[in-house]
Amino acid sequence: MIFGVCAQVAALMAFADTPAGHPFAAPGSIGQPTTPSVGGLGQVTLALLIVLGAVFVVAWVVKRMRGFGNRVGNAIDVIADIPLGQKERAVLLKVGKTQILIGVAPGQVSTLHVLAEPIDLTPPPASPTDPRPSFKQLMMRSLGK
Repeated sequence: MIFGVCAQVAALMAFADTPAGHPFAAPGSIGQPTTPSVGGLGQVTLALLIVLGAVFVVAWVVKRMRGFGNRVGNAIDVIADIPLGQKERAVLLKVGKTQILIGVAPGQVSTLHVLAEPIDLTPPPASPTDPRPSFKQLMMRSLGK
C-alpha cells in the first residue's frame, strides 16, 4: 500500500511540470475526422473496376495466345478433347487428313485409335420439332403462366 501511494505521488510530481495542463492532451493541430464523401467512394469503385477489367483482358489475351507460337500451318490440330478423370483426357487430333484419338495422362500419351474416315464434328441444325423445351418455356411453366 505504501508503494502504491509513493508511485502516485511520483507520477503527480512528474506530470505537474507539463505546460499543457493535462498530461495526455492531444496536440491542437488535429481537427475533426472527415466523413467519406461520395466522390471518394466513386473514385475507389472506378479504380477497382479498371483493375478487374485489366485482369480479365489479360486473362483473355493469354488464353487466346497460348497456342500462337507453336503453330506450323494446319499440320496438327486439336479437334476435340474431353476429361476422363482428374488428370486424364481423351484428345482427338487431326494430323494432315487423318484423325487420331489419343489418351493423355501425367507423363504418358497413348494412341487409342486411328480413325479410318474422319468424323464430321459440325453440330446438326436445331429442328423446329425439337422435343426439348426452350428456357423461356421452362421459365413460364415454373412461374405458372
